[in-house]
Amino acid sequence: MDWTWYLFRFDGRMGRSGFWCSLILVFCGMILLLCLCLGIMSAFGGEVRSFNLNADDVFKIVDPTAYRWSLLDNLPLLLLKLAATALMLWIYLAILVKRLHDRDKSAWWLLAYFVLPGLFKQFAERLPDTYWMIPVALASIVLTFACFLETGFLRGTKGPNRFGPDPEAEVDFQRGQGWDQSREIEFVPPRASPPGGMHVKRGA
Repeated sequence: MDWTWYLFRFDGRMGRSGFWCSLILVFCGMILLLCLCLGIMSAFGGEVRSFNLNADDVFKIVDPTAYRWSLLDNLPLLLLKLAATALMLWIYLAILVKRLHDRDKSAWWLLAYFVLPGLFKQFAERLPDTYWMIPVALASIVLTFACFLETGFLRGTKGPNRFGPDPEAEVDFQRGQGWDQSREIEFVPPRASPPGGMHVKRGA
């Protein structure tokens, strides 16, 4: 299994089983990376009050008020968090794009499924509290749920599409390749040598 393609590349298609296995692997990696970051900061004597990794943290880049601590006092922690978040974001988007390809959708759908809900979540508290914002909030919720449903549970297009062959069809084909006894066993007549009976074909 090519884990480099699974976790870092954006080409091709990924089925539902590969999608969930990759997410479980990413979750375990996030836990290990979080423990590593906390260990590094503790080893250098830094006081870590709170530290988390979240793909939504990328939207704090466009929000100047997101980081309220002094950059000079917490620069190592900030750089460490940015590097870890960038790595997790790259892997998450690579998985999501390949799953969208399986649904015969381009990566531009990330604008609707990931960018718009993420920006709304980041700035929701500072948006005006009016009835006009209710449709925007509902749209953000619906898009997030649609992304979860489509990428996690709906089957991809049957057969090859513009992004590659059907990954679930390849899995079904490999499962169907069992041991065919009729192709690997032959009946030898009693007059022949070696003695008659069932024998495994040469080269089988």
